[in-house]
Amino acid sequence: MTMLVPRRPQVPDWAAYLAKRAEHAQDPRLARFFAAGTPSSDTPISEAPMVALDMETTGLDSRNHAIVSIGVVPFTLGRINLSQRRYWVVRPQRPLHAESVTFHHITHADIEQAPELGDVLDDVLATLEGRLVVVHYRHIERLFLDDSVKARLGEGLMFPVIDTMAVEARFQRQTWMARFKRWVGRPPASIRLFDSRARYGLPAYQGHHALTDALATAELLQAQVAYHYEPDMPIGQLWT
Repeated sequence: MTMLVPRRPQVPDWAAYLAKRAEHAQDPRLARFFAAGTPSSDTPISEAPMVALDMETTGLDSRNHAIVSIGVVPFTLGRINLSQRRYWVVRPQRPLHAESVTFHHITHADIEQAPELGDVLDDVLATLEGRLVVVHYRHIERLFLDDSVKARLGEGLMFPVIDTMAVEARFQRQTWMARFKRWVGRPPASIRLFDSRARYGLPAYQGHHALTDALATAELLQAQVAYHYEPDMPIGQLWT
């Protein structure tokens, strides 16, 4: 087991933030989402209701690209609820690029009759609300959803997440041994989803499908907690 004595993180007061947003939200869908809140920061991770979220997009810049698919998988530390999984292909407001199509394989024909994000937003929020969202690289899912909602409703959508990429970075890039390896010229360990899963002996899935990657992220967090943490660890030590 990797030995690491992490600095105690500053826990954001997400409960107060969400309560304030619920009070001031103009759109009723956002008001319901914020009012549902999130598990408190001292909730043991073994008791926290979670949902893995993944998206495929037309590019990597949330200001210039758009969401084309969303996958969500509700889960807990002990169980993945595949019967409650949801998957949406949505029609982006920006054009598809040939390069992104080679990754996610969603074509112009797939999105021609697909709903616009605003048409499924109620369902997406209902699946996320009251649960702690888990992603692999928060600068995609959270930023894209925030910018997309802001563009449609004039108000954003921020919420706490556990980022499995950030968790993996703690153990693969921030230990003294990892820093020493970089100092002597060794390349840093990959913390991409595929490579992170391989370290825990998890099976290899075909990537760049939002639902499959959401499932892969849920399984990765379960493995990370089992290997590095105790089940009674407060979620506030992992979320951001």
